[in-house]
Parts: sequence; structure tokens; C-alpha cells
Amino acid sequence: MFSFYLANEYWFAAAQLSLAMLGMGATLTLTDFKGILKTPRAFTVGMGLQLVLVPLVAFLFIYLSGAAAGVLIGLALLAAIPGGTVSNIFTYMAKGNIVLSIAITAITTLACLVTTPIVLNLLISQHMPAGFVMPVGRIAFEICLFLLLPLFIGMALYAKFPKASETISKVGIYGSIFIVALIVIGSAGAGRLDLGAFGTRNILIILAFALSLSLLSILVPKLLRLPSKDGTAIQIEVTVRNTNLGLLLNASLFPPGHALGGTVLMTVLLYGAIMLLLGAGLIVFNRRVHRTS
Repeated sequence: MFSFYLANEYWFAAAQLSLAMLGMGATLTLTDFKGILKTPRAFTVGMGLQLVLVPLVAFLFIYLSGAAAGVLIGLALLAAIPGGTVSNIFTYMAKGNIVLSIAITAITTLACLVTTPIVLNLLISQHMPAGFVMPVGRIAFEICLFLLLPLFIGMALYAKFPKASETISKVGIYGSIFIVALIVIGSAGAGRLDLGAFGTRNILIILAFALSLSLLSILVPKLLRLPSKDGTAIQIEVTVRNTNLGLLLNASLFPPGHALGGTVLMTVLLYGAIMLLLGAGLIVFNRRVHRTS
């Protein structure tokens, strides 16, 4: 069974990302993009944090932490990917500006067709094995095929069958979660997820990276005096990354058996677990803030 998973890991990763983006698309309409017009200043700040600050923080960790190469590549993957549909759900639960959250998620998702290969090339090209050439064209193709196309299909289904959109979204999102669980089980069964071998130091580096993103995303909107609900959306957008895309990129760059693939996979999955805990904390914190304001 585990050998079957390893032989088809790429397609597991592609399927979970496609389902997640189909589910996300089934919640979006073109009018959601008007959130940019409603809150242009907050949108600009959110985009700036996503596209500039997050890669900058990753750059500092990559060059100063001294972590294993696989961890550094994992951090770069996390910095290069946008937010995902989970960030929109968390923003809603935290009583933040959901229109702003959706607008940032949607635009950064579209932009990642260009930004993801650029960020990866800038951050990790020197940490890849000798002779490795960043497959920019293939990354862009996979983002189009497994991220943007399912997103647009979901939006088209929402427009054509609005009454069924909630069911379509749930099927996509829950289906994606189920396949991610299979990825975890398959990777663990194949011996690719070993926390003991991964090391406490690497775990602490990933935790520090996640906490840095979360704290900066809280601090910057406050310093710029953005409305609290806008700040909530930005906090969650920056902290909650689209790890579904990270899993696909890892499977694409590092086929089963590659020396770096297991460490990168562990980094992405561990960040995913940490971000869910931080996201839950941000929900509780912001609900209290909005209740008293």
C-alpha cells in the first residue's frame, strides 16, 4: 500500500490541491474582487505583507538559522505560496473583514502564477543540488492546471448552479482534507515522517518562523492604524498559508526517494499544523477584541 502511495505521490498532491481550489472557487464570484475598491489601503498593506514581507522573513531565516537544506527549502515554499480558503474561513470565524480576506486570497492566488517561481528562484536556487535548474515553466504550468483552472471551474459552477455551490464547496474542501490525511498516512508509513530524525532544532525554527509571521502581521496593521476588522483579515491571511500548493510543489520538485523531499514535506506539514493552532488563537483573540470595541 505504501509503495503505491510513493509511486503516485505527485497525483495525490495534485488531487488534494485541485479539490481545495474547486471548493474555494465555489464560494467566489467576480463581485468579491470589488473588495479591493472598498478597502484599497488595507488591501495594499495585505498584498505588501504577502508578497514582500513574508519572503523577506523567509530570507532572514534561510540565511541566519543554519537549518538543514530541506527545512530551508520548505520555508521558501511556504513563503512563495499564497493564502488559501482556510484563511477565509478563519477570518469569518474571527469576525474580521471577510470581503478583504477573499480579495487578498483571490488576487495572491492569481499572482502566484508569476510570483511563486520568482520567489523560489531567489530564495533557494543556491540550496538545491548541483546542476539543478529551477523548472519555472513547469511550476507555472502546474499552478495553472491544478490551482487556477479548478478555481475558475468552481467559480463557473457557482455562477451556473448557485444553490448547489455550498455542497460543491464542501465536497471539494472535505475531499482535499481527506487526501491530505492519506498523504500524511502514506508518508508516515513509508518512513518519511520521523520527528525524531527531523530534530528539535528544526521544529523550533519552523515554530519561530510561524510566530514571526503572525506577530508581524499583528504589529504592522496596528502601526498603520488600520481598522481592527481589516487587521484581523490581514493577520490570518499572512499566517495561514496554502499548504495544499506547498505539498504539490514538493511532490513536483522532489520525487519519492529524493534526499531532500522528506524533510521538505515534514516542514510543510509541520507548519500546517502550527498555523492551524495559531489561527485558532487569532480567532479567539480577535473575537474578544471585536466584542469589546
